[in-house]
Parts: sequence; C-alpha cells; structure tokens
Amino acid sequence: MNRPSFTTVAHPAPTRQALRAASASRTFARAALLPTLALALAGCSVLSGPQRDPVTLYAPQLVAQPDPSWPQADWQLAIAPASGARLVDSARIGVRPVPGELQVYRGAAWAQPATDMVETSVLRVLEESGKLAGVGRLATGLRADYRLLLDVRRFESDYRGGGVPAATIEISATLLSNNDQRSVARHTFTQLQPATATDVASVAHAFDQALAAVSADIAGWTLARGQADRKARAAD
Repeated sequence: MNRPSFTTVAHPAPTRQALRAASASRTFARAALLPTLALALAGCSVLSGPQRDPVTLYAPQLVAQPDPSWPQADWQLAIAPASGARLVDSARIGVRPVPGELQVYRGAAWAQPATDMVETSVLRVLEESGKLAGVGRLATGLRADYRLLLDVRRFESDYRGGGVPAATIEISATLLSNNDQRSVARHTFTQLQPATATDVASVAHAFDQALAAVSADIAGWTLARGQADRKARAAD
C-alpha cells in the first residue's frame, strides 16, 4: 500500500490570521457546512514550494449530533477562541509516519485551521442541542455565566506503527465561572478514528468522524459539569 508524500515541517506554518486573510477572498465560510470537500487550486498553495504545485483543500463536515439525554440548563455559555500550537493553528495537515516524527502531507491543506474547526463544531452542537439558555462565541459579547476554553493539542494523522493512519484529536477543555473566575472543571478529550486507506481523502473523512465524536463529548461534558456546579452554588 503506497503512502502519500510527506513534507518535513521546515518553515513556520501560516498563522490563523494569515489563513483567514487568504480564505476571505475565496469564501470558505460555506465549506465547513458541506461534506468533506476537495478543491484543487493551482497557484494558491499554502504548503507548496517554489514551483507552486496545486494544493487540494479539505473541509471536514461538521456532523456532531446532540444527545437528548444531556441536561437542560438555565445558564449561558461563551466559547473562547480555541488555541493550539503553531502547526495546529494553521492550514497544514500534520502526519506522524513513525513515532516521534511529525511531518505534513504534501499538496494538501485544511480549508480552515484545526482550531477554528474545533471551535465551530463544539459551538454548533451546543446550539443545535437547545439545552442552553444561550451560547455563542466570546467575541459576541454574550453575558454568559460560564466560559469554555479549548486547547487543541493534537489534530493529526498518526500511523502508530501500523500501515494505515488514524485521525487523532486531543483537546484540553476548561470550564470557568464568569461570576468569580473560578475553574469549574478541566478534562482532556482524545479521539482516534482509523482511516480506511492511506490517501489524504480517506484520512480527511476519518477526521469527519473523529471531530463529530470529540465535539459531542465536549458538549455533553460542558452541560453536565456546568449544571452540576450551578446546582451546587444554588444550594450554598
């Protein structure tokens, strides 16, 4: 089974601000709502070298489903911009062909940084759950009772010593009380979804499933821990 080409990370990855500036002219806002999408863009490379080879962009579908058993909450939540290391907060698709070695797929990139995809996916599943009195991004100025911080530690394809990689996502979530800036809960979520093949399209599809699963886990945890804290404070 032939593996796709990898490139050693030798240059700084484009930052979230740089990618957003580039994406604004290409109207990528709709891409996050479509099934996994591949767009061949000649001469518009985020990862290409001096030859400016065509780059295929991938946009994992945001398909996380709310769980009806999640608790109903009477409080509001603000989601802070997700953070991550430079490679995670960029367009590059990271891959670990062998343990301890992080490279990127040649000729492929995300349509959005992984941090943006995670933030949007968690927000969307919480909105669609209808379990909160209000939820939105921190920048909206929502008068929220709680604030959710997301640190994306891994968003990469990992071979784990095998012949087929797995979409690997690791996110540290922290729930804070806005009333007294108290840390309510903290938890690290990890999701691995094996790809069906080694090609980048198959890996991107695995990220559809991994992102949906980890987003639902974070949403359910946030509701449960926030509601438990709300009840405990009311009983004091």
